[in-house]
Amino acid sequence: MTASNPKAKPIPSVANAEWEVMKVLWDHGPMLARDIYAALPPGHGWAIKTAKTLLSRLVAKGALGYVEEGNSYRYHALFTREEMTRKEVKGFVRRVLEGSLAPVLAHFIEEEELSDAELARLRALLNKPVRRSDNPARPKAGAKKHGKAEARKKGA
Repeated sequence: MTASNPKAKPIPSVANAEWEVMKVLWDHGPMLARDIYAALPPGHGWAIKTAKTLLSRLVAKGALGYVEEGNSYRYHALFTREEMTRKEVKGFVRRVLEGSLAPVLAHFIEEEELSDAELARLRALLNKPVRRSDNPARPKAGAKKHGKAEARKKGA
């Protein structure tokens, strides 16, 4: 199941604690709950029951799948790190930055100490031809969205 498959379930949003569990599975592949717990970063302070609760939530959200092995479950990620990261970044940009990436890019360029390689990659990305969506449901940044009722009033 991937985001590129139109019949796939939508990529779920996950909480910060759930991200920690996802990172373990992305880094190590399918694992049993006790092994996931053991692989969590030191100092997480969770009981194994907490880790199992997070696993259950991730399964319910559709972020994880599992295979039964005896009296245990082997969990695996249903989406790649890149797919889930892309979704979270898009949500952040929409919620916090009102659709504009310029403030984030300006921050990284002005405030962070980027390596020459990182700066070169940013330059290359900025110089790439821009793909614009022909989808009218996805307005360009700064454009106002109108509902169907408003469009009908204007005769569209």
